[in-house]
Amino acid sequence: MKKKELIIWLIVLSAILAGFYFDSAIVRGISLARNSLLDDFFLGITFVSSEIIVFFFLTSLFLLQGGKSKKKWILPLWATLGLSAVVSFILKFSIKRQRPFQQDIVPVLPILEKGSHFVWNFSFPSFQAMLAFCAVPILSKEFPKLKYVWAGFAVLVAFSRVYFGLHFMSDVIAGSAIGYLLGILVIKIEERKKIFEKIYEGVFKQAY
Repeated sequence: MKKKELIIWLIVLSAILAGFYFDSAIVRGISLARNSLLDDFFLGITFVSSEIIVFFFLTSLFLLQGGKSKKKWILPLWATLGLSAVVSFILKFSIKRQRPFQQDIVPVLPILEKGSHFVWNFSFPSFQAMLAFCAVPILSKEFPKLKYVWAGFAVLVAFSRVYFGLHFMSDVIAGSAIGYLLGILVIKIEERKKIFEKIYEGVFKQAY
């Protein structure tokens, strides 16, 4: 690991640890900025960041915007998204941290409280942040011009979770970092072992 990367990850770790201490104050402070315009904007972000939409958008991107060299990364992408879901599930039910609104720190919009957020009932880490950030490494590799747009979207997704009182800041920072690391892990494994490329080649040859 390069010195610059090490410094960045130390900063991220420090932010997570500091977040645990200041989490309640941060989520209360951000909730003060709520208004109808921002509510509508971040509700839109919440909608488009759902697992199904993210899955189909990214899959379509690799199918329609590239040749064979890009299509072979669809399976690693799916593996990254699936791995993020599994890791998030394990961590949530191991740590069992309640969400800010469940601790009566801030209120939550009724539409969100009645939604699907109780399926992943616990707060740490943020699955939505993990899902958005896990795709960043693969997109950076195959669609470098798009990586900044997607990274910006991922930041908005992460912030929206704190804005609505669904997560603490440490939840989204940890989720983002874990998701990004899972994306890097899948890329490194695929570049060394070519596991998914072999599967793709086998399916492609049988189909044609």
